[in-house]
Amino acid sequence: MTAGSDDAVLLERVVGGDHDAFSTLMRRHQDRVFSVCLRVMSNRSAALDATQETFLTVYRKASQYRATAAVGTWIYRIAVNTCYDLLRKERRRPSEPMPDYLDPADPNAGDRFDSVELAPSIAAALASLSPEFRAVVVLSDIEGYALPELAELLELPLGTVKSRLFRARKQLASQLGNLLGGTEHPS
Repeated sequence: MTAGSDDAVLLERVVGGDHDAFSTLMRRHQDRVFSVCLRVMSNRSAALDATQETFLTVYRKASQYRATAAVGTWIYRIAVNTCYDLLRKERRRPSEPMPDYLDPADPNAGDRFDSVELAPSIAAALASLSPEFRAVVVLSDIEGYALPELAELLELPLGTVKSRLFRARKQLASQLGNLLGGTEHPS
């Protein structure tokens, strides 16, 4: 049984009232949902709220799932929509984010010093993007979704996804410039 079909079975059990099935489904997807929310929201506290709200929505709307997409895709779509909703509310009521130094260093970065030095600049550049551009960059370049999957997840035409990704990368490139100094094309 594949993870996708296993997720569908778990979701059916959730609809039937099985709380353990929901816990399993949540554990399976919580890290990736939080990662998406963190990068879209650009604020750890807001991302935690978005993650929690995402899983509350998944639980409440489990019976509305239609098997037109994988359960994971459905959950990530809820996460992105939740982030958009919270960002709209936040614009009406702005607040101060927690300082960046409270976030841990990126363990996947090659050089820890480069990671610490570049992280605030990259986070600021991502935060400056519109939510629609930020979501496309995060899901494509950070989470690794292929463009057709991304189009399905965001319920957008493939051409729109490509356009947003191109424009977002162009904005990021102009803001970040050559932060690595001395290398022509940073990877």
